[in-house]
Amino acid sequence: MILAVAALATAPLRAADLVSVEQAYPGMSFSLPVAITPFPGRTDAFFVVEKGDPDPAGKGSFLGGKIQLVEGLKSGQPTKRTVFQLQVKEGKFEAGGECGLLGLAVHPNVEKNGQVFVYYSLKINGKLHQRVSRFLVSKEKPFKIDADSEQPLVSQADPASNHNGGDLHFGPDGYLYFSCGDGGAAGDAFNTAGFINKGFHAAVYRIDVDKRPGNLAPNPHASVPVDTKGEAFYAVPADNPFVKATSHRGQPLDAKSVRTETWATGLRNAWRFSFDPKTGACYTGDVGQNLFEEIHILTAGGDYGWSEVEGNHVFNRKDASAKQGPAKLAPPSAYVPPIYVYDRKVGSSVTGGVFCRSERIPAIRDAYVFGDYASGRLLAIKEKDGKWTGEVLAKDMTIAGFGHDPVNGDVLFVTLSGQLKRLAPKK
Repeated sequence: MILAVAALATAPLRAADLVSVEQAYPGMSFSLPVAITPFPGRTDAFFVVEKGDPDPAGKGSFLGGKIQLVEGLKSGQPTKRTVFQLQVKEGKFEAGGECGLLGLAVHPNVEKNGQVFVYYSLKINGKLHQRVSRFLVSKEKPFKIDADSEQPLVSQADPASNHNGGDLHFGPDGYLYFSCGDGGAAGDAFNTAGFINKGFHAAVYRIDVDKRPGNLAPNPHASVPVDTKGEAFYAVPADNPFVKATSHRGQPLDAKSVRTETWATGLRNAWRFSFDPKTGACYTGDVGQNLFEEIHILTAGGDYGWSEVEGNHVFNRKDASAKQGPAKLAPPSAYVPPIYVYDRKVGSSVTGGVFCRSERIPAIRDAYVFGDYASGRLLAIKEKDGKWTGEVLAKDMTIAGFGHDPVNGDVLFVTLSGQLKRLAPKK
């Protein structure tokens, strides 16, 4: 069923009256932070990903992005230290615009296998690529990631510098999920969104980095490096939804061409997704074209409609600028509709968020909290009787990523201005 565009709800007791935005750790700042990542097994630390700075020594060059470890949270005097700086050995690191070091996922068994995974942008022979790589934790103490231990898993050629996805998370099932955008430009210019056999584009992917027994080798592709035996450095879960696909959106496919890593498709640019720690459900923000921003619940095999639809409306590829007037509502279809949509009166670049399960702020407990990078609005949405309604909580510009304080469950977020902030009870 197609849902109407959700209006910002007016509640008798507004959450905005009960919530404040504070510096998470006064005096602590970061350089272009874009993501907050948990440290499995630890409740006193988390990571912040910095996308990368221009290199003052070279015009047009960038210093490799960094990962900062924030620790000592329970001591009352938390500290941060750099535990990784990307050093690209093949090609050249790229951090202009929407590129850079964009995501980090730490293996749930990192204490045993020492594995972490990052998503970053680079140019190989002058051509832009988006890469997922595995790195190993150094054997030295204290904790540090060995920058020389890189093993690329996926290196996808990218025709434009925007819409790069770049988020990574281990799901409740222990598999690694990562998001890729539609190739960039505007209006699905490279015609990737409606396909699951054109490489890693416009989707969230699910792979097995542990190569569990019974899982499958990925189909060969120029984007997938192999070892000396011709084997990829990951496997495809046997229950991935498109493993046996022979058609997509009504068009026949050669089964050997399918990116069987695909888990959810038809996404323009899933900029920040997360798993609800209580239910395990996966939520994402999907950045819109010119009219609507979307929040989705992602499920295995779900097709979210881009570029046939934007929000709940038909997308006119011939009028990607949206100058010809309001788009028509899309008819019921096999596409999964968003649970929440907002228009340009609210914002124009959604940053997906996290569920708030903390009891410190009852007004937003069990709400999905997210932001808009362009307008700076922080929003919370809740579901009741199958309908999601939302409220603007506060405003803070250049919101780039969300996470949780592992001590008390507070919602944290970072801004490209260098701030790490939290939602707290209003005093």
